[in-house]
Parts: sequence; C-alpha cells; structure tokens
Amino acid sequence: MSWSTSTKSILKTPFVLFTIILMLKGYLTWAVTFGDPFPWKLILTELPYIWMLFTLVEFFASKRKVSLYILIDLLITAIYFAVIMYYKYYGVIVTYHALEQVNQVTAVRNSVFSLLDPYYLFIFTDIIIFFILALRNEKFKTWRLHTAKKGRSKGTFALFILSLVVCLFNILPNRASMSEITQAQEMGILSYETYTILAKENTDWIPSSNITQESINELKGVTLPSPSAYWQKAEGKNVIILQMESFQNFLIDLKIDGHEITPNMNKLAAGSLYFPNFYQQVGQGNTSDAEFVVNTSFYIPPNGAATQVYANKHLPSLPKLLKEFGYQTATFHTNDVEFWNRRELYAALGFDKYYAQEFFEDKDVIFFGSSDEVLYEKTADKLKEMDDQEKPFYAQVISMTAHHPYTIPEDKYQMTLPERYEDTFVGDYIRSQNYADYALGQFIEELKENGVWDNSLVITYGDHLGLPLYSLDNDDEELLQEIYGHEYSYADMMNIPLIISGNGITSSRVLEQIGGQVDVMPTIANLVGASLNQQIHFGQDLLNQSYNLLPERYYLPTGSFMSDSALFLPGNGYEDGTHYPFAGEGEDSISATEAEYERALKLLHLSDSYVSQLPDRVQE
Repeated sequence: MSWSTSTKSILKTPFVLFTIILMLKGYLTWAVTFGDPFPWKLILTELPYIWMLFTLVEFFASKRKVSLYILIDLLITAIYFAVIMYYKYYGVIVTYHALEQVNQVTAVRNSVFSLLDPYYLFIFTDIIIFFILALRNEKFKTWRLHTAKKGRSKGTFALFILSLVVCLFNILPNRASMSEITQAQEMGILSYETYTILAKENTDWIPSSNITQESINELKGVTLPSPSAYWQKAEGKNVIILQMESFQNFLIDLKIDGHEITPNMNKLAAGSLYFPNFYQQVGQGNTSDAEFVVNTSFYIPPNGAATQVYANKHLPSLPKLLKEFGYQTATFHTNDVEFWNRRELYAALGFDKYYAQEFFEDKDVIFFGSSDEVLYEKTADKLKEMDDQEKPFYAQVISMTAHHPYTIPEDKYQMTLPERYEDTFVGDYIRSQNYADYALGQFIEELKENGVWDNSLVITYGDHLGLPLYSLDNDDEELLQEIYGHEYSYADMMNIPLIISGNGITSSRVLEQIGGQVDVMPTIANLVGASLNQQIHFGQDLLNQSYNLLPERYYLPTGSFMSDSALFLPGNGYEDGTHYPFAGEGEDSISATEAEYERALKLLHLSDSYVSQLPDRVQE
C-alpha cells in the first residue's frame, strides 16, 4: 500500500475525520471567545477531551459507531455554539446554570438573532451533510458498515488514559482560578464545562449571626457621619424609581452632529443630583437583577438570576422598609409578570401591588410588551390615584422599549440618524434611546401637571449596559471611539447614570464619587429618614460617603471590582489581573490594591451567605 493510499485510509476513519472537524470548530470558538487563540493551547486542552470521548466509542461501539461520533459531534457543536452566543452578550463562558434561561430564549429571540454572525452557522454544516448522506448516499452507508468494528487495542486504551491524564492536568491546577474566562482558557472549554457540572458548589456559608453591619462597613470602608447630610430631606414624600432600559451614561449630554440625543434626561441631570460615575451590578437576570439589587442592597447570586435563586426567600427590602413608615408600594412593568419569575420576586420584596402586561392591555406592543408611551401614560394616572390617598407611595417604574437589539418600529423614530450611523448596532441603540427619552419627557410633564412630581423624590438610573463590548463589530467600535474620544472600555460599558431629583429636596449638583446599584436603597433611606440600623445591607448612602468598593459579577469575571482609582479584572488571582485606571490611559493613577481585591471577595461571600440563610417564604 502506498503512503498516499495509507494516508487517505487513515483520514477516512471516523476517529481522524471527526477530530479534524471538531478541532476546526474549537478554533472558531476560541477565536471568538478568547480573541487571539494559540493553536498549541487548543491542542493541549480541547484535543485530549475529544480523544477521551472518541476512544470510548472505539472501545465499546461497533454497529452504531458512526452514529455515536455524529452524536458527540452534535453535542460538542451545541456547546461551542452556546459558548459563542452567550459570550457575545454577557462576556462570560456559559455553563449548565444557563439552562434555567431556556424558557426565556423565545421571548428574546430578536436579541439572539442580532448577535448571530452568519458565519457562525457554518459550525453546523458537517452535521447537516452527515444527515443528508445518511439518508441518500450509498457510499456513506458502505463507509459506516466498513468502520463498524470495535477498536479494543492496547493503543486505544493507552490513548484514553493519556487523554484523561492530560484533561486532569488541565483541570486540577486551575480550580482555584478566580476568573471564569481564565479557567476556561486554561482547562479548555469542554473540560471547564464538565468541571462546573461535577465541582461541588461552595456552601461553606458564614453563619448569619456572624454577619454584622459593622463588619460589612469595615470591609467597604464606610464611616458613618454625624450628622448625616440630606437626612430626612424627603420625609413623607412619595418615592418614584425610574429604571431606564439599557441606558448608559455616555448618552447624557451627547450630541451627534449637533443633535441632542436625550434632551429630557439631560435636563433632569442638569437640575438634580447627578452621579456620572455610577455602575451596574446585575448578572444573568439583567433588568430583573437590577430590580433585586436596588430593592435589597444585596449582591446577585454567584450563579443564576436573583429572581430564580432568591425569590423563595423572605427578603429584607426597600418596599418593606417604607411600609413601616406608612407607604403604599407598587411596581410597574409592561412585560408578562412570569418573565424572570417576577411574580415571586415581587412577593418576596413585599410590594403591595404589581401592574404588568394585563394592566397595560397589550396596547402598542414593542418587543415584549406595551411601549414606553403606554407604560408612562397609564402609570401616571395610577400614581395620581395613589397620590390622592392619605398615604405616601413608593413606585418602581420599569421602562422597556429601548431593549436589545434596539430595532424599534419606524413610527417610533423621533430623530434622523447621520448616514454613518444607519444600519449599525450603535445607531439603532442611539435611536431607541432617543425614543425612550421622548417618552420619558412626556411622563415627567404629566407628573408635573397632575401634581405628583412636586410631591415626590424621583430616582432615575440605567438598569444595565446597552452596548456589550463583546458584541461590537469594527464599525460600531469606530462610532464609539468617535463618541468617547477614546477606545470603548469595560468601565465605559458598565457605566450607567444615577439622577436624584426632588422639588425642594435636591439641587443642581454633579457628585463625582463612584457608586453602584447596591447603593440606591441606603441613599433613599437617608433621604426619607428611614434608619437601616436593623437591616443588613451592602450598599452605602452616596450622599455621605466619598470612598466606595464595588464587587462585580457576570459581565466581568468574578473577583472584578471598582474602587475610587480603577476597575480591576482578575486572572488566576490578583497578581496576574488587569488594572484599568479611571484617570485615563497614559495618566498617573493608583492601581486597585490587593487588599481591596480580598475585601471585595469577602463582601460577595458575606452577601451570598446571608441571603442563602434567610428563611424561606411559604409559597401561596
């Protein structure tokens, strides 16, 4: 047999053929997920796992050998595809925990399709071809029969053991790595996915009796002032929270070719307490996580959406706190209340009432529910009814129209985009936020006309980022460079605005200290004069603190945090982490410290421990 004939014969074996196919798919996945892949690392991580599975097929299968190879091919392809798509939005490696989100996929299918570059679909090409060949091609059937024999050789067994050892060698030294991205890159994606399934989850909780507000404040660097600035300035006032969908801070005062993008938010910020250095702290649950964090001052769970992990708990919350001071409470959202398990979340938070999709009657539907115009029109009427009662009210209003992928109907356009922004992700985002701002302006005017505005403290913030760094193409990156004047960064991505407004309560002032969504509840509590001495919380009153420490999860690797000086992203730990100074590239800035890194991790563990040990609610 000639060398060329022998080579062709080897290449026709399922073992070699499917190895080549899956390594090509692995290369695509690494290119998208890790940026600049190193072929040798791909070989050392993905290949041993693939061979470990294939040697098992060779050892035990005969008649169904090719079918099993195709099944493994399909399974690994599905994993790689899920990793690509999840990373494109969240910037993290998907794990089995995301299966809890499966029932949400159909609702967000427009967002999913918008992230899909057509060439990603080539990852399924071979499976389609094999399926067609299996039905129609006689040569394929002959090849399948020809390979239908077990490969129980010493070489097969030795290759299995070698592959297993290499996989273990990749996994075991990297178990303590803090960054999930680094873990997946060092272990290999397939080994990492297996590790997350088999690894024992950390339930070494700190006893609740050992978790005190004093210890939390010490870790955060909080010093309690006496007297407290703004204490009781909004006593007896209504409290309205406006949670703006996907609203990032760069939109404030943004002009494109002289056109003001968000004039109403600009006016609001200019006449209020405005915090430009405010950051999201949400995770898998996005908008619903923002609702959870803001109303509890706890961090999101390490895995899963807060609405699905913590909604069975008796949660200390802002609605419950304000009800002690005689407030009536309600929340408004035009989506189905079952989406992200909100019905249970609202019960756990203690809202008296929720107004969801049924209340808004599916009028003028965009994406998941009625438009912001319908939301604000009906909500304004209901808030007027609540204001006419003897009790003050707390209302959280969740906007939604400016939702990813931002392709609002043409009849909602309130501006004409410059040509260079047309048919771009950034352009669609800006146009949708321009509409959201237009609708917000109508709402504010209605509240001023019906007298609710003058009797209320109004808190406005973005729920989460709108432009994931990982989803941008070259045109989008250039447009953001034009807007920012520098390369779009992780800190820019996480930055959302916070605006505190109130007639006779606040003044026109820009406050530069950093803050996060976990700080909203303590800040409101100070303004209305509600003591949090008996309520564990992980945020701080932004009106009386200058230093802050913000642990982050999900959109950034676990162990990431923000302090006054920098955003920090860990590698295996602190030593190989990356510092992104807030002072700007090329300017002198103190890096985030290792002590801050350790304290941020302790804060996350304290929050996880405390919330996990809260008593369960009796489900009604």
